[in-house]
Amino acid sequence: MRRIDVILAGLILVALAIGGVLWLRGAEGAAAVTWAGATAVVLVPLVLGVTRSLLRGDVGVDLIALVAIVGALLLGEYLAGAIVALMLSGGNALEDYAQGRAGRELRALVDRAPRIAHRREGERIVEVPVDALEVGDVVVVRAGEVVPVDGVVADEHEAVVDTSALTGEPLPVVVHPGGEVLSGTANAGEAFELVVRRTAPESAYAGVVKLVREAQEQRAPFVRMADRYAVVFLPVTAAIAGLAWALSGDPVRALAVFVVATPCPLILAAPIALVAGLSRAAKAGVIVKGGAAIEGLGEARTVLLDKTGTVTVGEPEIDRVVTLNTCSPDEILRLAASLDQHSAHVLAEALVHGAEARGLSLSPPSESSEAPGQGIVGVVDGHRVAVGSSRWLESLGYRGAREASASVDGARKPGQAKVLVAIDDELAGVIVMADHIRPDAAGLADTLRRVGIEHVALVSGDRVEIAQEVGALIGADVVYGEQRPEDKLEVVRAVRAREELRKVVMVGDGINDAPALALADVGVAMGAQGATVSSETADVVIVVDRIDRVADAIRIGRRSLAIAKQSVVAGLGLSLGAMVVAAFGYLPPVAGALFQEVIDVAVILNALRALR
Repeated sequence: MRRIDVILAGLILVALAIGGVLWLRGAEGAAAVTWAGATAVVLVPLVLGVTRSLLRGDVGVDLIALVAIVGALLLGEYLAGAIVALMLSGGNALEDYAQGRAGRELRALVDRAPRIAHRREGERIVEVPVDALEVGDVVVVRAGEVVPVDGVVADEHEAVVDTSALTGEPLPVVVHPGGEVLSGTANAGEAFELVVRRTAPESAYAGVVKLVREAQEQRAPFVRMADRYAVVFLPVTAAIAGLAWALSGDPVRALAVFVVATPCPLILAAPIALVAGLSRAAKAGVIVKGGAAIEGLGEARTVLLDKTGTVTVGEPEIDRVVTLNTCSPDEILRLAASLDQHSAHVLAEALVHGAEARGLSLSPPSESSEAPGQGIVGVVDGHRVAVGSSRWLESLGYRGAREASASVDGARKPGQAKVLVAIDDELAGVIVMADHIRPDAAGLADTLRRVGIEHVALVSGDRVEIAQEVGALIGADVVYGEQRPEDKLEVVRAVRAREELRKVVMVGDGINDAPALALADVGVAMGAQGATVSSETADVVIVVDRIDRVADAIRIGRRSLAIAKQSVVAGLGLSLGAMVVAAFGYLPPVAGALFQEVIDVAVILNALRALR
């Protein structure tokens, strides 16, 4: 469509120039024929397009353009008709260009998706399609290449990864052996080997690409709003034109009114501003699924926040190591993490990663034996090591384990857990694990209020006291604790029922948040790890691991919506003013066409401000 509009615009421009030369040389008849011919060429696709729209029940401003062009041909105003035709085709081409520029960041994400990978097969490295990779395959990621799938670093040396495409962070990240690397990031160092953990369709970047494609395919509802305005604008135009004709007896005045009303900037400016908002959000790591979500963000008054995985990290981390004998904290952690390499417990992986992050060198364990869900015992560097709950360690003969665990108190942490460690014949220490609040979540409510949010609430399935502690840290107005999925739905319904608190934005990350995300006016999912049930349900997906991007998304939505409305009001106001002037005979068709062209270009350029 863009190519056809460009061709038509170029053809009419050439015809206008040739007609102008002929007119200056006195060949006014030949000039009129040239202009009329160019106008008729545009008339054919315009009639087809308007007919299809009317058959669908859509009444758009293209109908006004059709009336203006046909009227120009019937009344012999061929130059005005040619200018209107240029305005229509040129405006469509400009709109396509603007939308193309606005969608640049969205397309860039899709175009970056890896298509091939280098799989190790014995001593050979074979180039294969990304979709052919399976869990457990070893992939060689060369320097500068985009990581094709999610996996863990297999080499003995660490990998240096550029995560800017997914996180926006400019500095490369060092990933230690065994550390996870997400697809879509790039190798910023030497080549390294990756063990595939998730296949391409299940990997993080595939989820992002899928969300981007959905965002590109969405049609902004503000366009439908524009069409509704067009239904009113058309009879108003016809009424002013008819009145001008009736009072003056001059049909050219009626034509001039239609000319300055064509095409309405309502159709051009609003969708461009909203699509520009989608692009600006994508650049910040926020995928917005269409203009409806941008509008919702722009009008939001309330934000409801899930706790675990949204406001908090969502994964246990080492909070501190408390010693119970002369063994150092680092040695207690090193021996415990070394043994936990053989454990399948949910805390074991976090403990191992925490030890590696501290630069501790882990040893291979031997003679390990695990009691599922309770603990593990084995030999590390000649020491008998036991790691687990206080109750389980007491069952192994370590007396006083429960008392030792209870003695480790201090400041409570959300989701706190205590892991006891025994070395040889005595209790050595307690490793305190906790789900920490995100660094960018402290004072989040104040940040949201600065972008216009009036009410911030924390909605958590965790215990009330823990939810209240986290709520105080982020500055929430209200805290709802021990909320099941159906309870979260009731919270959303209750808030939406209050007129002063609509529209409602719900932010979550888990399966239990999906119903609330779907019910809220705008559902926002934390999707840094790829597509989940919550990100499929949500209207907005944050693909970077930062909760403060919620405020950025709302700020972008407010600005985009304001610019869209500003462009529409300004364009309609100028058009209506010009219509009145034309009705009194002070703006002939040719001058009116040129003036309307200026209006359209101005509102489109104004709409493009949403990109900044």
